[in-house]
Amino acid sequence: MTTTSAIVQRVWNYCNVLRDDGVSYGDYLEQLTYLLFLKMDYERAQTLGEPGAIPPEHNWASLRNLEGAELEAHYRRTLTELGHRQGLIGCIFRKAQNKIQDPAKLRRLINLIDGETWTGLGVDVKGAIYEGLLEKHAQDVKSGAGQYFTPRPLIRAMVEVMRPEPGMRIVDPAAGTGGFLLAAYQHILDHFPLDREQAHFLQNEALHGWEIVNETARLCIMNLYLHGIGHDLAHCPIHVADSLAKHPGEWFDMVLTNPPFGKKSSVTYITDEGEIRRESQNIVRDDFWVSTSNKQLNFVQHVFSLLKQHGRAAVVVPDNVLFEGGAGEVVRRRLLQQANVHTLLRLPTGIFYAQGVKANVLFFDRKPASKEPWTRKLWVYDLRTNKHFTLKEKPLTYDDLRDFVERYHPENRHARQPTWHPETNPQGRWRVFTYDELMARDKVNLDIFWLRDESLEETASLPDPDVLAQEILEDLEAVVEQIRMVANGLSEALLDDERS
Repeated sequence: MTTTSAIVQRVWNYCNVLRDDGVSYGDYLEQLTYLLFLKMDYERAQTLGEPGAIPPEHNWASLRNLEGAELEAHYRRTLTELGHRQGLIGCIFRKAQNKIQDPAKLRRLINLIDGETWTGLGVDVKGAIYEGLLEKHAQDVKSGAGQYFTPRPLIRAMVEVMRPEPGMRIVDPAAGTGGFLLAAYQHILDHFPLDREQAHFLQNEALHGWEIVNETARLCIMNLYLHGIGHDLAHCPIHVADSLAKHPGEWFDMVLTNPPFGKKSSVTYITDEGEIRRESQNIVRDDFWVSTSNKQLNFVQHVFSLLKQHGRAAVVVPDNVLFEGGAGEVVRRRLLQQANVHTLLRLPTGIFYAQGVKANVLFFDRKPASKEPWTRKLWVYDLRTNKHFTLKEKPLTYDDLRDFVERYHPENRHARQPTWHPETNPQGRWRVFTYDELMARDKVNLDIFWLRDESLEETASLPDPDVLAQEILEDLEAVVEQIRMVANGLSEALLDDERS
């Protein structure tokens, strides 16, 4: 029996052949997506008797007997035609192009896919195969695809403490390749018996996402599809659009997301209270608390705006969201007032494919308007200090997050117990801070740490050279990013002066 890993390796190995012709990992995965969908649609029609969603002149059978220039021309017409359709098919084939210029290589890829009966594979197997390909794609540093790939152990831990349930509407406004939505879907399947109505709702109506990058949205949609999500061809669970541009006009029970890294937005988001004039397009969001061009702060505001009353959110944020003054302080004050910001997980460095990232997970529940602040206590778990991870030599695993999951105490947050104590356990990683303590901090700074950093002690032994080199690289890249942002700001200011 062919194992999942063997199929992944066989399908992935062919990419090496195409790489010699200049086809990138991302382009290869895109072509696999198109061809897999065509093959699976044809198999369902042939073996299950279901009506094919693809017209006969463009279905899988239409590719089987063509060669050379005729095959290439027909494949190109197929992609164009399907890209103009509505619903799920239009989302997958939107702006699709053939990146395999050698018809012989295209013929070999078609033969490779034709050699497997994909509908005969279980949903878990097909999903695991595609997830394996996505992870390999993310590991390709040159492609930059890792920015769309959140570490799966982190996603699993976040979903386990959030505990999504049947009937919930769940959204990821920066969906990437769909990791959070898939984990929420699987969690519900694993923990709840579903009747037919609940199962249909989960597969076709419960999960929603926004992804601004066409190619990434395509991979996300196919990833969900292979896992059994979104088989209603009239609708697409992923919106290919900038989620920050406007409120969607619908609200959700849960938000799970890791917005893209980087602070600067290409546009400025403004409120009705004060306009920031830019040459670029301004987008009015009068549901935001403050005007800012900081993309990360805008995502925090957007996440809050998506929640129903008592809806729950878990969002990955970089350190600057926790300590930045100005708009950052306004956002933190409003969030602590209007939401119950109950938990903060300080993440270790070295776990993301995008280097130089120091991030956290912020957990909060939206609450009704009130004169009194809803945040009473903020529990902080420090998984960063004295922790060293790398993507290859020492990757983050679920076991590294298991203690946080247990301390979070999702079944009853009121029963939490700290592990930190000033006398008996000053190195405890789980500590609670009151609202008054948070308000007393300069600019309501939530970048809180208290553990003794062993790397700063003279008697401490240095980490392994590879770990040390990785940390230095991450710090340098973070500095470069800051310099680039300052340079961009100066350039914009000079352009504004010239125009005025």
